[in-house]
Amino acid sequence: MYTLYYLPGACALATQVVLRELKQPFELVDKRDVDNFLAINPTGKIPALKEGKNTLLEGAAILLYLLKKHENTLLPQSDIAQKQKAIENIMFANATMHPAYNRLFFATAAIIDDKARQPFLDAAAAAINELWIIVEKKLAHQAFLAGEQVSAADIMLAVYARWGSYFPVEINIPDKVRKMLARIEARPSFIASVAAEQTHSADV
Repeated sequence: MYTLYYLPGACALATQVVLRELKQPFELVDKRDVDNFLAINPTGKIPALKEGKNTLLEGAAILLYLLKKHENTLLPQSDIAQKQKAIENIMFANATMHPAYNRLFFATAAIIDDKARQPFLDAAAAAINELWIIVEKKLAHQAFLAGEQVSAADIMLAVYARWGSYFPVEINIPDKVRKMLARIEARPSFIASVAAEQTHSADV
C-alpha cells in the first residue's frame, strides 16, 4: 500500500486522484501531522509517496511511475507517439502551468503591501491566461488533451485551475477548457479526493 503526503488543496491532490483512478489502496497523511517531514523530503514539498521502504518525490515523476507500473488508460502504452505526447502534456502541466500559478503564491507571501503586490499578481494572472489559451487550442477538436480519453495532465490542470480563486485576480478560463475541467471535477475519483482532504481521512 502507498502512503501519500499532502496539504489540502495543493498539487498532491492530482496524485491522489490518479491513485484512485488506478484503484490503488493508499494512506493519506497531512504533512503538518508529521513531526519531521524534512526526513521524508528534504525540500519540505509535497507530494511525497512512500511505497514500502522507497520514497518517491516530485509530482510529475511520481505520476509517471504510477502510470508505468499499473495498468491504466491515462497514459498510452502501445502507441509511442501518443505516449510521448501524453508525457509532454504532463510536463506542460507540471513545469509550465504549475510555476505560473506559483507566482501568485510567491507574490502574496513576499509582498506585504496590497497596493504594491497587485501589479505582480495581475502580471502573473495575465501569463496564466495566455497558457489557458494554449490549452483551449489543444482542445479545439477533442474533449481532453489526449483526445476523448482522460489523461493525467487533465487531472493536474483541474487541480491547478482551482488555485485562481485564492487571489484577487481575473483568470479567464476559455469555454472548452472550462468544460474539460468540469468533466474532471465530476469524476468520482476527483470528488472522493477532495472530500478525503477536507475530512483529513487517514486511511483510504
